[in-house]
Amino acid sequence: MKMSIKAPAKINLSLDVLYKREDGYHEVEMVMATIDLSDRLYLELLDSDEIILDVKAHFIPEDRRNLIYQAAMLLKDKFHINKGVRITVDKHIPVSAGLAGGSSDAAAALKGLNILWGLNLSTEELAEISGAIGSDIAFCIYGGTALATGRGEIIQPLKRMPSCWIVVAKPSISVSTPSVYKELNLQEVQHPNTTLMLDGIETGDLDKICQATGNVLESVTLQKNDAVKQIKEKMQAFGADAALMSGSGPSVFAIVKQYSRAKRICNGLRGFCDEVYLVRPWSEKSEE
Repeated sequence: MKMSIKAPAKINLSLDVLYKREDGYHEVEMVMATIDLSDRLYLELLDSDEIILDVKAHFIPEDRRNLIYQAAMLLKDKFHINKGVRITVDKHIPVSAGLAGGSSDAAAALKGLNILWGLNLSTEELAEISGAIGSDIAFCIYGGTALATGRGEIIQPLKRMPSCWIVVAKPSISVSTPSVYKELNLQEVQHPNTTLMLDGIETGDLDKICQATGNVLESVTLQKNDAVKQIKEKMQAFGADAALMSGSGPSVFAIVKQYSRAKRICNGLRGFCDEVYLVRPWSEKSEE
């Protein structure tokens, strides 16, 4: 048996950090949306009891360090599966970009293996299980638009993001998420208006959504990385309706109402940044 499944990237429409918890994690409040920039996973059922991972990209491990491998092992161990799988990954989401590429791949693997191994687990059950290997995976299992709280694993699905264009740009630098959280000073950041963002999504008001965008992690990443700051400033100068860093960076995205303006922003950034994508919010059509 063979199957394929898409693994879409995510953006943070808003990202707030409320406080550091006793367990060492940070309590977060994030509104996230999937976009139609995606990897594709090909899964093949094996009679032999082994996991074979083939990632068509440089610098990505194909062993236990990979979240896909960990996802497959999680299900094998939990449900005593004695069959194996070959998973081939066609990568399109930039690596270490703040777009949840690794988490989305792991979520796609969990959803695919749920079918391939006949586990019949619900979306809620898969999301709960996924917390053992990563906080962002639960959101990626749900997809669409959602509010994520706790350490990011408590998911409340929301209405779909209104139709628009999204320009994503990733500079050729890497950002360490743990170091960004370590340097975050919650006494000095400007917290985003999550209530306004939720209202904008509920009413389908793109202007309100653009007004409510905010990411407290920008206070660290933009200060330390001029390239990220410059991309955001260029997006704003080119006429983006909103521009924001996704996750801990370094990717920045622009929300744009008009295709012509989105195309202009995209073309303007390509002379400055190698990885630039013009996409839409994820929809049912994106599943094809």
